[in-house]
Amino acid sequence: MTNFKSLLQITMIAAALCLNAAPAFSQAVCLPAPRLLTTTPMGGQVGSTVEVTITGDNLEDLDELRFSHPAITAVPKVDASGAPVANTFLVTIAADCPAGLHEARVMSRLGISSSRVFHVGQWPEVLRNKANTSVETAWALPLNTVCNATMTRQAVDHYAFQAKAGQRIVIDCAAKGIDSKLQAVLIVADAQGNDLMVERRGGVIDFTPEQDGTYMVKIHDLTFNGGPECFYRLCLQTAAPDERVPRLPSTESVSSFSWPPIGLPAEAALAEAAPDDPAGDPQQITLPCDLSGRFFPAADVDRFEFTASKGEVWWIEVASERLGRPTDPSIIVQRVQKTDDGETLTDVAELSDIPSPVKVSSNGYAYDGPPYNAGSADINGKLEIKEDGVYRVQLTDLFGGTRTDPGNVYRLIIRRAQPDFSIVSWALHMELRNGDRNALSKPIALRGGATMAFEVVVIRRDGFDGPIDLRMENLPEGVTATGLTIPAGKSRGIMLFTAAPEAPRGLTSAKLLGVATINGESVTREGRVASMAWPVPNAWSEIPAPRLLADIPVSVSGGELAPITLAPAEDKIYEAVAGQTLTIPLAHSRRSEFSGPKISLKTFGAGFEGTPAFDVPLDADASEATFDLAKLKVAPGEYTIAFYGSAVAKYRYHPESVTIAEAVLKTAQDKATAAAAEVTKLTESVGTAAPEDKAALEASLEMAKKQQQAADAEVAAADKNLKTVTAKAAPKDIVDIVVSSPIHIRVQPAAETVQK
Repeated sequence: MTNFKSLLQITMIAAALCLNAAPAFSQAVCLPAPRLLTTTPMGGQVGSTVEVTITGDNLEDLDELRFSHPAITAVPKVDASGAPVANTFLVTIAADCPAGLHEARVMSRLGISSSRVFHVGQWPEVLRNKANTSVETAWALPLNTVCNATMTRQAVDHYAFQAKAGQRIVIDCAAKGIDSKLQAVLIVADAQGNDLMVERRGGVIDFTPEQDGTYMVKIHDLTFNGGPECFYRLCLQTAAPDERVPRLPSTESVSSFSWPPIGLPAEAALAEAAPDDPAGDPQQITLPCDLSGRFFPAADVDRFEFTASKGEVWWIEVASERLGRPTDPSIIVQRVQKTDDGETLTDVAELSDIPSPVKVSSNGYAYDGPPYNAGSADINGKLEIKEDGVYRVQLTDLFGGTRTDPGNVYRLIIRRAQPDFSIVSWALHMELRNGDRNALSKPIALRGGATMAFEVVVIRRDGFDGPIDLRMENLPEGVTATGLTIPAGKSRGIMLFTAAPEAPRGLTSAKLLGVATINGESVTREGRVASMAWPVPNAWSEIPAPRLLADIPVSVSGGELAPITLAPAEDKIYEAVAGQTLTIPLAHSRRSEFSGPKISLKTFGAGFEGTPAFDVPLDADASEATFDLAKLKVAPGEYTIAFYGSAVAKYRYHPESVTIAEAVLKTAQDKATAAAAEVTKLTESVGTAAPEDKAALEASLEMAKKQQQAADAEVAAADKNLKTVTAKAAPKDIVDIVVSSPIHIRVQPAAETVQK
């Protein structure tokens, strides 16, 4: 049993090293976070069990492969001896699991990992397991099947299929929409590989052959990139001539969090009149209006006309980009006046993009905004009617002159004001060192004693301008969440996740909530969380690709602690009088050495964000923060704040692995010593054995020599592993964001001066 355990420990450590193939410290920013990078295959059929292999960063001691939907479950695969197969799971998709995209994550030593989407579909699935980079080696793919594959670098993947004359086949390749870095070029060719149809912009090919025979699908990256990060799912689906075939599902852009408005029916009440003749009469509508249409064909201009009265106020919202389409809606509203010579059009309003609530990163040298854009190319604007009359709406795709895709749909809503809001959140990014341009996936994987900050931004609808309180529900034991309110008229708040130093290992699926008062009633809106699809250490060399997540897992490691905890010295509400000075003592719980003697702190929290940055020592156990409430002009009331900055910790990665590796090496050495002694003993016995015993002893000696060789190999492997984990656990300078735990403040009104 001891030998089996030793081998198992070596296997587990080696598996962790494989998962950490990417250099964990090459970026030198942010403490290591668990990240799931690939799952192979990338999905499965409803009602099936599929073997899934994973890769990732910082994924030791895996507890489970976990999915955002409970109808998908996983268990580790084991070999014939019952030992787990490294990084491999058997995933069961229940028959009642909804088709579509779900999130896959692993629970590791450091907590929950970042996610990778997992597509559950209705068609049978295959996994390409051989090279197919030529016509001669084309992989035979049945129709109505999904093929999972990884793009061959600097090559073209070939697939052969059989089709009949007049048979409609819709060919779709999911890549970017399932987190792949592949920019797929899709080609249909004849049996000799000669191109028949080409799609270079991520669309589908609708193919109907003129004769029976063998045809090819060819796929390559736009720049002939490839490798493990360039995975794809290829589907060849038969369809009736007039059947609408939906695309393979795709992840949601960050901008789509603000759609749909609360209470909007799934289907529009009215459809765009078709066909739309640009020279014909505009479609007559009455307000309010909920209408669906499409930007088709290229350069399509859809026109709608309605009658309105002076003083009316309408809000116009269009969704298309937020529906996942590559469109940029634009609207011109004109007043129509009939004349003897025809009509006169007077521009009344021009509506275009929904601006980002906060400044977005410009990818410049210094940090100037988050690498997330919550704005949209869609429309949400106000229309004030100044005169009675007839008005015309002209709706176009601003850059749709070359886009001829019937799938470019839109939803147009013209309504009376319905004040509301939508919120989205993401892990805080900031300039950690001069020139650092990282855009990292940051799962809510908390170390004990750590506070993690999330930015929360709001898209306000139809004139709503009030404050929004932020809350979280369903957190692990020992974890608290504190929302710093989005003030009235502002667009940004902060959500703080804090794990107590003694918080046990745990994982829950949380909810982000925004609470506000609208028209005298309290309303609660559930928010979404966004993350980077891939960790980008340098945004100069790779464009970040953020997306929305399906759920919000929150975990605490239960083992590793934060390098430092900054907290108020007492767990209380700190009180002060308006216009006076407030001093808050801070306690420093230091668990690491740092490069540099101090950390410069700024302040989160409405009313206090104008506080100048101040320094606190990193080599002391306490400090103070002082506020001049007169200069800040802090009004009486209740406030919650936190401090934040960056520090360079001398971080040791998984030092416990060194102790484990040393124990494994000692066990292997003892085994090798015993094996060598046995060989020596048997060698001596063979030399002195009687003739009738010699053959049996020689056979035993040969077996002992083989066991010695195996033991020596085990020692070599254990020694190599010890050197690897020792190097990995050596202190390294890593800069990371440090956030204090929340501080609660009550500012009392100043005493009134008594008049004599």
